Amino acid sequence: MMRGPALLFIAWTLHDAEEALTFPATANQLAELTGIDALRMSTRQGLAAIGLVGAVVAGAGVRGAQTKGESPLYRYAVAGLEAHVFTHLLSSAVLRRYTAGVITAVPIMWPGAALARRELAALGRPLTAADWRGGSALMAAVAAAAHLAVRIDWSVGFRNRRSRRRPLRGCGASAGAGA
Repeated sequence: MMRGPALLFIAWTLHDAEEALTFPATANQLAELTGIDALRMSTRQGLAAIGLVGAVVAGAGVRGAQTKGESPLYRYAVAGLEAHVFTHLLSSAVLRRYTAGVITAVPIMWPGAALARRELAALGRPLTAADWRGGSALMAAVAAAAHLAVRIDWSVGFRNRRSRRRPLRGCGASAGAGA
């Protein structure tokens, strides 16, 4: 039985607990620094975005376990999450300050991803250059999609759909009565 998928998810969960607590402050700092107000994110939005990414990471782990490491989704998640460690270090170095997730990136996320990577190698399925490229693209796309999705006011569509289904009061009864 593979341990990598579960350990990768556990490492991601612990790492993202730090991000959940600190991401809104980092997003606000970036908005102040760049003047791009759209970068701001509430705690609720941050938690929702992290939850969406977590669903992808969990799904990748399930696929990895089911396929004994052959799933491209799992392989991309392993590579992407290990590469993600360096994005945390780079962002803190560039901004010369704490950024969300940097404290747990090296001691928690990196060992979890490295263990999953080593397990794949031990199974005779080492990560390839294509896995690293695909992993970086996957995690960047998932993060961007999650951050975009939480900024959409989904309730507008639900309210509009519900109001279209509701018949006008009195109109249906009078139309039927005159026929």
